Amino acid sequence: MKQITRNASLVAVPAVLLGLTAPLTASAATPAPSLTWAKCTGTGLDPRQQCATLTVPMDYADPGGRKIDIAVSRIPSEDPGTRRGALFLIPGGPGGSSLNDPSGKGQKLPQDVRDAYDLIGFAPRGLAPSTSVSCGLDRGDLAISKLRPWPAPDGSVAQNMVTARRMADACARNGGELIRHLSTTNEARDLDRLRAALGERRISAWGVSYGTYVGAVYSQMFPHRTDRVVLDSNDNPDPTRVSRAWLAGYEQGVEDTFPEFAKWAAAPGNPDRLAGTATEVRPMFLRLAERLDREPIPWPGANPEELNGNVLRQTLLDSLTRSSSFPALAKLILAARAGTVPPAPAAPPEVVLQNISAVSAGALCNDIAWPTSAAEYQKGVAVSRAKYPLTAGMPRNAMLCAAWPFAPKEPPVRINDQGASNILLVQNERDPATPLAGALKLRRALGDRAVMVTVDSTGHDAYLANGNACGDETVSRFLADGERPAQDVHCTATKG
Repeated sequence: MKQITRNASLVAVPAVLLGLTAPLTASAATPAPSLTWAKCTGTGLDPRQQCATLTVPMDYADPGGRKIDIAVSRIPSEDPGTRRGALFLIPGGPGGSSLNDPSGKGQKLPQDVRDAYDLIGFAPRGLAPSTSVSCGLDRGDLAISKLRPWPAPDGSVAQNMVTARRMADACARNGGELIRHLSTTNEARDLDRLRAALGERRISAWGVSYGTYVGAVYSQMFPHRTDRVVLDSNDNPDPTRVSRAWLAGYEQGVEDTFPEFAKWAAAPGNPDRLAGTATEVRPMFLRLAERLDREPIPWPGANPEELNGNVLRQTLLDSLTRSSSFPALAKLILAARAGTVPPAPAAPPEVVLQNISAVSAGALCNDIAWPTSAAEYQKGVAVSRAKYPLTAGMPRNAMLCAAWPFAPKEPPVRINDQGASNILLVQNERDPATPLAGALKLRRALGDRAVMVTVDSTGHDAYLANGNACGDETVSRFLADGERPAQDVHCTATKG
């Protein structure tokens, strides 16, 4: 393992928790709820997994008001004699669930980690089977290329603003009171209620993607309640932009990652080879996307029911998250070059998409106020399209938050260096969704509270997924034994 000393420019951020008051953050003021564990419903679950329901306030500013349910799960420590505590599996998203993760990715954890912890999963507030929410969006607005909006082929955002108003109006009309109380800070408060219900003085956590922001916010709001915290594939914590910074990160993340796809797509012997050399793949892709802007190909069963330039670009973005998706992307490109399309990809049931979309919208739009000016988005899109043509301006475009009718109920939490030094960041060098550049901003914000493991690997989700053995072993040692590197490290692909 090659050691790299962090630059001394890690400047501490002032110890300020913006907008947080003691009544909102102190769970000790209310009695700890209790949990009744029972066999989980569903298929494919580990028979040891148990499920329960946690009741929490919908509005923590009104703890005696309406209550909502949070679905939780656990697989107890496999060796009670060596049990250390509870490991919360914090999902990405917003809109992701870890309810089945104790049976899923939790079983990839080394034995000594599974011995040390009860593995805890949950469905965040708003996400079924927790008390759920829906915006009742039009089917066409459930397309990923609408939820993560792409400008028109000429770069215009005018239609995006119309779409944003239509979608935001639907959320206001159909989302009920709950959609106004979906936020990262409220998810952190829910997790502290869960900690109390489990009878744990402190918790450990493994947060992934958006879950890294949740984990960082929890560690800031409840620093005395944290044990060992792993943040994997890290979000930029910029308190002035929050979710806007995450969306903007895609432009650099795709640029970081595309060369790996290009090398794969030009490799001799590849049955889905796209070009003779890696340098030819990028211009080929851009030409094809521009052609599909002008001449979309009908795609029955897909949403939208055509393969246009933005659908191709969105498919690229999604496929870069893991190399196992490269062949399907290449097959789509080959088909489109021939004027055809493969069978439409399978999609979750509409009711599931409605739920996920509403939870995502609520958290992204409630955490911070987004600009409402079309001119501001148009200016950003123009700059982004010129500098990052692969993402064609999408990362700086207006999503439904541009027309969100609700003001944030509190300012974002400012992540700083005040708190326990018990955080380990793990980050792939090439990650399209949470790029290294954003992860380094979280590292700087945390200061001496954290150590960062940078992994020479490609894809989203590093630990036990798309990273490498060196990174995995470093994280596992920390969770099992508390052995954290003394300084930031770089994990090459060939060294453990």
